[in-house]
Amino acid sequence: MRTGAKVGLGVGAAVVVVGAAAAIWGPGLYADRANEAAAEAPALEQSVAPLPDGDAAAGTWTIGEGSFAGYRVEEVLQGNDVTVTGRTEDVTGSVTVADGAISAATVEVDIASVATDEAPRDAYFRDQAMEAGTFPTATFELTEPAPIEEGATAVELTGELTIHGETRPATVEAEVAGDATSGEPVQVVGSVPITFADFDVQAPDLGFVTVEDDGSIEFSLQLEK
Repeated sequence: MRTGAKVGLGVGAAVVVVGAAAAIWGPGLYADRANEAAAEAPALEQSVAPLPDGDAAAGTWTIGEGSFAGYRVEEVLQGNDVTVTGRTEDVTGSVTVADGAISAATVEVDIASVATDEAPRDAYFRDQAMEAGTFPTATFELTEPAPIEEGATAVELTGELTIHGETRPATVEAEVAGDATSGEPVQVVGSVPITFADFDVQAPDLGFVTVEDDGSIEFSLQLEK
């Protein structure tokens, strides 16, 4: 996904527990431990074949079990690069395919349920960085039809991304695949680069650890009829 949007999906949270953890483990060991805990980027399942064409997937699809969304951010801890990922399966919405294209799509993510491997980090992300009590969800809504090319997996989704009460235009470079005629789910995966300031989210800088000003939102959706 490409977007001028700056989304702090979870970034601020990442630094809350870093100081104590780094003191216990040492910066290098903490970085190794954190990087091992980071989830891999979403990808199409190897067993899933490309859609035969857009017409084969015609109809309205609902986001089902096995879907997830979250964030990926980078920290620098005393010269050590650290990757942090947060995930939630509390994702809802629907996708409509008509006339060989994705004609409508709405995806909603429950911010309070996004979690990493560190509960204090998650609490900071939820309560301070994202203010989930005031802004409980993040959403993406398609604003232009997205043609599905026969035999291809790539699809460009143009829409609006709303996070922390701020809405920005976003273009998502996604992949879609699945046997739409078999009753099995169709999978859609992708990620969108974000800059925190665009969504009025401050990337923390505590001196001993800094969080990059940019991150990404990642998702994998299982669509069911």
